[in-house]
Amino acid sequence: MRDGEIACFLLPLLGITALVPTVSVAEMAPLTQLAPIEDSPDWLVGMYEWRNINVPVLSYEVLNGVAELAVNTQGRIAVFNNTGVDERVPFVAIYTQGIPRMTRVGEKDIQEDPNGTKGEFDLMCITVGVEEFNIPDIPGMEMLYAKYLDS
Repeated sequence: MRDGEIACFLLPLLGITALVPTVSVAEMAPLTQLAPIEDSPDWLVGMYEWRNINVPVLSYEVLNGVAELAVNTQGRIAVFNNTGVDERVPFVAIYTQGIPRMTRVGEKDIQEDPNGTKGEFDLMCITVGVEEFNIPDIPGMEMLYAKYLDS
């Protein structure tokens, strides 16, 4: 890796591609049956048993108000590492709509895109060259799930 490059995953989602640093991702896991949660909000898809831990799977698309829950059988579960928001939430996960791929992005190549479609659970929209990406708000997802635990 060259200086100033960040190893990232490109996560295909409905209508957008999310860009996340690889250090944010604990694992890209195969789709599997989730344990349902009774009377949960529509953004909370279920619990994924991963390494003997129940990980909440959230719908990124529902959180951002762009679509109803959609599951592509070719997708994966992206398990995100804890960002330190709440110790009760060691991991959160989202569905991807296809197979994620790895890339390297130069810090100098990243430009914020003020005209991009930024959802409530996006930190920002960016362009890298001519490609547009959204950076998900992983801490925001953790906070939302922690608030759900308190309700």
